[in-house]
Amino acid sequence: MAADLDEAAGTLLAVWEAARERTTSRLSSAQLRAVMVVEQYDGINLRRLATLTDMLLSSASRLCDRLVAAGMLEREPGRYDRREIALHLTPTATRLLAELRADRRHRLDRILAAMSAEGRAALLRGMREFDEAGRRGEAAAAEGWPVLQPSGERIGDPSAEPEPPAEPPVARTA
Repeated sequence: MAADLDEAAGTLLAVWEAARERTTSRLSSAQLRAVMVVEQYDGINLRRLATLTDMLLSSASRLCDRLVAAGMLEREPGRYDRREIALHLTPTATRLLAELRADRRHRLDRILAAMSAEGRAALLRGMREFDEAGRRGEAAAAEGWPVLQPSGERIGDPSAEPEPPAEPPVARTA
């Protein structure tokens, strides 16, 4: 099944890559990924960005330097700790991501129009279930492959801080 899915996903990946090539030719894949993470977590600090993009802190810092120079990111001192830097997208980066998504959706619409209504419904249902399974991290945690959760936490991330143990219940005396 995995081999069949891998083969079938080729067209989807080609659509993604064609849209990326057309709209983000100024950015590398790593830069685009960083911009998308900053979009999702506005005000993210550099350490968290490095963690979410699986980069060394020094590499993430250099990447951000290039994105600031390209007019894609802005840095500002943190609200609670002035030594910490918060990252934000510029309007240029926001427009670029909107163009990327519009191009991707246009390309997908053309392919989906050639499918039957039943095929489109089955594809959507299957992709939603696939997404939910990936976000639960059942397979990801076993392979050590971190998956972003809606909260921004990663499942299967060995660098994630463990949850503090729950407080034991207090015995009541009558």
